[in-house]
Amino acid sequence: MGGQIWGISAALLESSELDRRSARYYNDDLAEYLLPVNADVIDVQTIMLPELDIAVNPLGIKGVGELGIVGMNAAVANAVFHASDVRVRKLPIRVEQLLALPVC
Repeated sequence: MGGQIWGISAALLESSELDRRSARYYNDDLAEYLLPVNADVIDVQTIMLPELDIAVNPLGIKGVGELGIVGMNAAVANAVFHASDVRVRKLPIRVEQLLALPVC
């Protein structure tokens, strides 16, 4: 579930904002850098399929922490496309981008 939330965060929130005049970042600390909190991500459901694989290790344990990030950006971008008919190809997806791009 953490990987999924991280993927949503990368798709919608996380960005390094650069001040071009001073060549410094606006959001160079955690107070200014946007990250999701519990109120931003209310209900995330993770479905785990039962699988026994003792070739991995004697306990059959696999790590899946960051695996949820892989498809989440594409899933969010496709959801935005289906809702708005605007294809955004630059992350994070912001409302300003949706208003500036032509409809497909």
